[in-house]
Amino acid sequence: MQITEVRVFMKEGQDKKLKAYATVTFDNAFVVRNIKVIEGQKGLFVAMPSRKMKEPCPKCNFKNVVRSKYCNNCGSGLNCIPRPAAKNPEDEAKERQAEHKDIAHPITLEFRELIQKKVLDAFDTEKKKGPAPAKGAEYAEEED
Repeated sequence: MQITEVRVFMKEGQDKKLKAYATVTFDNAFVVRNIKVIEGQKGLFVAMPSRKMKEPCPKCNFKNVVRSKYCNNCGSGLNCIPRPAAKNPEDEAKERQAEHKDIAHPITLEFRELIQKKVLDAFDTEKKKGPAPAKGAEYAEEED
């Protein structure tokens, strides 16, 4: 399986950790979107697309995001057990990870490293290009 295309979309705004999103195409036949480029404590890394885990309301059975206090359907209080504050940042990160489940992910370490290398290389290339010009900027210069 070959990675045939990597597109990187730089994240705008003040988010300090999330730097970009990437779309990776495999064999010109399969696409994985919403791969995240994140600034971690040890540098940049790639996070695979994920979704928040849900659990049912005991009253109406509506699926609510894990650790919700109230049901989004019937409004009743959910029996969420308050968790003690994490003692260190690593424990806190593990708790957050447990609330999400990967939608797509590589099975082997070698393939994960290949994806990460290709995405981070494309991220570096996109970063060197600088910010894209604002829409209509080319016309603003002509009006002067």
